Amino acid sequence: MSYLDQISSPTLLIDEKITRANLHRMADKAKRHGKKLVPHWKTAQSREIGRWAQEYRISEVTASSIKLAEYLCGQGWKNIHIAFPFNIREISRLNRLAESQNLSVQIVNTSTAQALANQLAQAVGFFIEIDAGYGRTGVPISDFETIDEILKIAKTSPNLHFKGFYLHPGHTYYGVDKSKIHEESREALHLLKSKYRQSYPELVTRIGDTPGCAVMEEFGDVDELGPGNFVFFDLMQVELGSCGKEDVSVCLAVPVVDISLERKEILVHGGGVHLAKDVLVNDDGSKNFGEVVLLNENGWIIPSHRSFLKSISQEHGVIKASNELLANVKVGDLLGILPVHSCMTADCMGEYLSLDGKIIDHAEGCH
Repeated sequence: MSYLDQISSPTLLIDEKITRANLHRMADKAKRHGKKLVPHWKTAQSREIGRWAQEYRISEVTASSIKLAEYLCGQGWKNIHIAFPFNIREISRLNRLAESQNLSVQIVNTSTAQALANQLAQAVGFFIEIDAGYGRTGVPISDFETIDEILKIAKTSPNLHFKGFYLHPGHTYYGVDKSKIHEESREALHLLKSKYRQSYPELVTRIGDTPGCAVMEEFGDVDELGPGNFVFFDLMQVELGSCGKEDVSVCLAVPVVDISLERKEILVHGGGVHLAKDVLVNDDGSKNFGEVVLLNENGWIIPSHRSFLKSISQEHGVIKASNELLANVKVGDLLGILPVHSCMTADCMGEYLSLDGKIIDHAEGCH
């Protein structure tokens, strides 16, 4: 039976071949530059896709929450890093996990460092997150006083072990000059490594944004690459120049429920609860919540004529359709939607359907 015959409502499809190609390409790039690839699993959130990654000698992974770290425990990862400013209310949970899994956490202030130093019952590593211009979180690059105080506090605990510095230059998603942002981030980590390497000869530095890791070819003495979105990519990454549409490895299959030839619109069952509401803006100022691809027995093809989701509500999606699409679609058909933000779409959907008809797990679908 075709995978298409299994679909009656919005379903997130995954092309294993494209996903593996994305994993393989980034693993090869890291190896070519002498770096360790530690992907951020907030995008895939899947044990099965994690096993694919391990086939490319990816041995460590990053989680976005302790909940995701719990889900990934016992899957053969040498270390799981929780890349979110650690929430001290979860220390008891961290202690339980650390009994059987090597873990590291992210620290951005002295209060968190002190709480961990006081309450950790198991050995846990930590990175100090650095803010070199993004402005979301992290210790400002010039705030050596806070960095020194965090390190001083860690020395009072036998269980809190400094691993290095972590930097997520998320402003590459918004900045015009990605090369400049990447260079500044690289130089910031080099400065920190130079300053602290004598006291901590084993320290490592990690940089973690997909636009920088996918496009740039100069990483200096950064030790580890931690991108996440590269596993699937999406339309946002296409717009940023990180990939082509042919590299996007997930799409949302949506049923057609109505067609308006007069308005050149197609109504589909697929809205904000399936795709989230991330949006791109077209050249004419109209909104783009996802682009149409044509499903077939082997996956999907990118049509030469462009149709896109012009609006979405909770369950509804309205496609601005090309003449070619209107001429060939009928109520009850399935269309594919390439997501604007694959991480959020996968999180909304909670599982994947492979092109050979198998359900692939996602952390949010396993309760």
